[in-house]
Amino acid sequence: MSTPRFYCPDSLSSGAHINLPESAAAHASRALRMQTGDMAILFNGDGHNYTCELTDVRKSSVSAVVRSIAPADTESPLRITLAQAISSGDRMDFTIQKTVEMGVSAIQPIASRRSVVKLTGERAEKRREHWQNVVISACEQSGRATVPQVAMPLSLPEWLAQKPQATTFITLAPGAEKTLADLAPPTGDICFLIGAEGGFTTEEISLGATHGFIPVRMGKRILRTETAALAAIAAMQILWGDFTV
Repeated sequence: MSTPRFYCPDSLSSGAHINLPESAAAHASRALRMQTGDMAILFNGDGHNYTCELTDVRKSSVSAVVRSIAPADTESPLRITLAQAISSGDRMDFTIQKTVEMGVSAIQPIASRRSVVKLTGERAEKRREHWQNVVISACEQSGRATVPQVAMPLSLPEWLAQKPQATTFITLAPGAEKTLADLAPPTGDICFLIGAEGGFTTEEISLGATHGFIPVRMGKRILRTETAALAAIAAMQILWGDFTV
């Protein structure tokens, strides 16, 4: 059985005595039934794994002491910002979870014309917090020690006006002339734009093109929004990243 991993946002150092966050403590004590003396790995997003020994395990609290520190070698060589149009139901959670496992560096939810879910104000912030927790769980599972950040939702025009610096801008568009294999290997960061159910409108694809986004296709079939991001990022990791076949 692999050593359990828990996210702990506190500052961590060798010999530090730590109280695990409430959710991590509950998982360790109730779900995993861990005992005093068991080992666990903590991470706080700084790229290191902190191996610790549990010193006190109770139903509502768990304390530990950090025994060793090591850099985590689990990050992809590709830095991908996923700009994902907000999808409905569990699709958005699934997309975020799996793309984090595949190595994305940041996630920007996009309110597109065909997005069924509309988020504003406090509801948008609560949803962003929920998605950030999905990211943390995916990092715990996949061994990542760097935690991608989920930004507040923005409309497509708002985000395009302030999009991050990158050398490669890609959007998926069925029927596009180019494929990922036709593109030059990226020399810097990648911005990757994905539509919601029904994809982007022609006007949105054109708007993206004016901001440097290259439309590419993924084969001859139409992919669901929750499939499209995963398929494309897997292809990027095979072509340019750390996936091997």
